[in-house]
Amino acid sequence: MTRAEQGVTLFVGGFGFLLVLALLTGTLTPSYTLYLAGLTGMYVLLSFGLNAQWGYTGLINFSVAAFFGIGAYATALVTATNSPLSIPGGVLVGLVLAILASAVVAVAIAIPTLRLRSDYLAIASLGLAEVVRQIVLNQRDWTNGSGGLRGIPDVFAGWPVLGELPEQLPGLQFTEYAVGIPGLFRVRVLGFTLDTPFWTDLLNFVVVVVFVVAVYLLLRRVHRSPWGRVLRTIRSDEDLASALGKDTYGFKLQSFVLGSIIMALGGIFYAFLAAYVSPGDLEPINTFYVWIAVILGGSGSNRGAMFGGFVVVAIREGTRFASDILPSQLPVNIPVLVDVYGAIVSDFGSTRLLIVGLLIVLVMRLRPEGVLPPQRELVWPSALEEKDE
Repeated sequence: MTRAEQGVTLFVGGFGFLLVLALLTGTLTPSYTLYLAGLTGMYVLLSFGLNAQWGYTGLINFSVAAFFGIGAYATALVTATNSPLSIPGGVLVGLVLAILASAVVAVAIAIPTLRLRSDYLAIASLGLAEVVRQIVLNQRDWTNGSGGLRGIPDVFAGWPVLGELPEQLPGLQFTEYAVGIPGLFRVRVLGFTLDTPFWTDLLNFVVVVVFVVAVYLLLRRVHRSPWGRVLRTIRSDEDLASALGKDTYGFKLQSFVLGSIIMALGGIFYAFLAAYVSPGDLEPINTFYVWIAVILGGSGSNRGAMFGGFVVVAIREGTRFASDILPSQLPVNIPVLVDVYGAIVSDFGSTRLLIVGLLIVLVMRLRPEGVLPPQRELVWPSALEEKDE
């Protein structure tokens, strides 16, 4: 393992240890812990999709939220209880409809825009994201407008075996204990119950794990294939790829559609995770969170995309509890510092963008290629084993 890989392993392991500690002490409930894990998987899928476009081919796509929303809303329109369209079908129909819808929209937007380059493609994709958001916000007959779609069932609702499995599994109740050192501190541990909602959330988590593993294996194979080598050539020098006889427009179209479908998978899972989708889920800030994940992990690196998605969720959700952990007052009495610190602690969640910005500045300054650059991913494992020997 390289030094960067060791650092990433230590960071992920340390954060996982903190999650387990928070679960045991009652700071986090079991269902919310699984929700965080599922949210991480969703961001990993979105990062995979953007990585297939930007990391492989160099396509600047600022419409991540649009394809995420297409996947989420296509699923919700089929499965939600208050869906205005009342399209018949179950989970599988929603999955197929979401994939087809994202592919059709990707082709429709890619045909006129992929001939543009750099800044112009970025502006066009940003416009697409806003068009999709305005449609789901204002078309009440289709999407229920700002009210959103609610009542989305579980992933396996109605299935013969898996649909009834959470209710058949026994509930597990853990007795609460108090541990500590007499006279110094005392902490309550355990004291929670694993019942039907937990088993349902666990099945949802298994679904996103399957999605992530399948997409990772697909992209790893694609990245090392001749098709992937053409994409990397286009990213480095599109004129050179054209001079070698490659249809660069066709390759970019394929890369764009592939990434958009993967983003739609993230939206599909989010619909079942949250059981509710609304136009607020398509805000542009979600697109830039995914860009941060890809840049942080390393453009073109699948492992980096996974790590970046993990860090984004850690920052987004971790800042919700920071105000409860940090002391309410500074030990020094400097008026300016006291006022600034008090404003930050009282609403620490609003400073997450500042933390993200500082993180990006540090990464660009210290590791411009990202934390986990893709070089080792482009070599077959057998070659790495021979080198290590």
